[in-house]
Formats: sequence, C-alpha cells, structure tokens
Amino acid sequence: MRFQRIVTASFLFLTTCFFNQGGESSYDLYLLIGQSNMAGRGAVDAESKSTHPRVFSLDKAGRWVPAVDPLHFDKPGAGVGPGLGFGKAIAEANPNAKIGLIPCAVGGSSISAWKPGAHDKATNTHPYDDMLARVKIAVKDGTLKGIAWHQGESDRNGEAAKQYAANLTELVARLRKEFNLPDVPFVAGEIGLLNEKTNVVTEHFNEILHGLSKTIPNFAVASANGLKDKGDKLHFDSASAREIGKRMADAMLALIKQNAKK
Repeated sequence: MRFQRIVTASFLFLTTCFFNQGGESSYDLYLLIGQSNMAGRGAVDAESKSTHPRVFSLDKAGRWVPAVDPLHFDKPGAGVGPGLGFGKAIAEANPNAKIGLIPCAVGGSSISAWKPGAHDKATNTHPYDDMLARVKIAVKDGTLKGIAWHQGESDRNGEAAKQYAANLTELVARLRKEFNLPDVPFVAGEIGLLNEKTNVVTEHFNEILHGLSKTIPNFAVASANGLKDKGDKLHFDSASAREIGKRMADAMLALIKQNAKK
C-alpha cells in the first residue's frame, strides 16, 4: 500500500509541478537538501535575524516567511547553515528576483534515506517523501531554479563511499525526472576538513564529488577549503556555514549563466 501511495503522490506531484510553476507572486525557488551541515548547526547570532527584502523561506507549516536562521527544523539543535548566505548571494546577483528557499535537510541522514519511501529513524521522517510534499507546495508560487546539496559525513567510509558516486548520480537523475526539469542545476558542497582523524577519508570523498562534475551535466562542487568547525570537529561554525553558502551560490550562478548561453 505504501508503494502505491508513493507512486500516486509522485504522479500528482509531477502534474502539479508542470501546471503550477510560476504563480502570481513568482519566486525563484532553490531546494536545500542533505544532512546536518546543510540544516545548520552554527550558533544563532545577531546576523541570523538580519533579513533580506527579497529572500523568503518555506517554514515548517508551508508558509512563506522572511528567511532567518535557523531555516531548518529537522532537530532541536538546528542553527546557522549555508542556506541563508546562499539565498542572499543569489538575490544580490539577481536584483529583480524574489528568492524562495525550500529547506528540507535532515541531520544525520545517509544518502540511502533520500529515496522514495525511505524512513529516517532518528527523526522519524521520510526525507525524500517529505521533501516532495514541500516542493509541491512551493512550486505553486514559483519555479525551481536549482538544487543545493550538502551531505556525505554519513557515507564517507567503507562500502558507502564506494557506492556514493552511483548513488548521488541516481539521486540527481531521479530529482530531475521527478520535477520534470532535466537540466536543473545541482550544486554539492564539499565536506569540510574539520578533524585530523578523518581528513584523509574526507579528502577522498571530496574527490568523488569533483569526479561527478565530469559525468553529471549541470553539476558543480563548492569548495570547503579553509572553513572551520564550531568546536565539535564535525559541524561548520556560523561564519563558515555562511561562507560555504556563498560559495554554493557562486557555483549555482555559474551553472545558470552557462545554461543561458546554450
């Protein structure tokens, strides 16, 4: 029965996307997905509440609100992530655009949780299915322009790392088919070199990401070089989260510009 519900929901989603993109208050929409470093674990500060007049976020209840940190609500510890810096940078580069961010990251989630029907026990959510439901709401008011992904801490070791290129390639293809947008830009963020004990495997993982830029069209990787952790050797501090958000925006804008020339 659950499989039937997912198939039905997927069909309805595609229909809704096709007919309803670009609503009356049209937003340029950007989907934010991945795990905790996308959701954000940086300390909320004064800058967190500094809004931009043209950057909005889809809140937990599915309403458009001025974007502030935390954008995400996956776990009680959600804080500053890349999303707000990303959104502000996109807005500054497009002075006539209204930006709509769709936060859907789930802390601790493996890439295996980003498949139809997959359940994340820690948060009791279905990351992929829940994301589809939120995008379905968002596209009533705009058009999806890009996808930003920061994930991999749960998959950088052993067999998971070996399968990661294939799994991420599959995810990108599935999302593009799901949204009926075969060329929608996809930007992945590198994992930060935040722990000397894991930096070797992290470097190898980042090499996997960069390799995909040669095999997946309209795919780019944003560098995490020089970024710092918040003291736990795992999560970016607030300044670093904002910085990688800006770098992801730069990569996204480059892909969009490249597509415009085709």
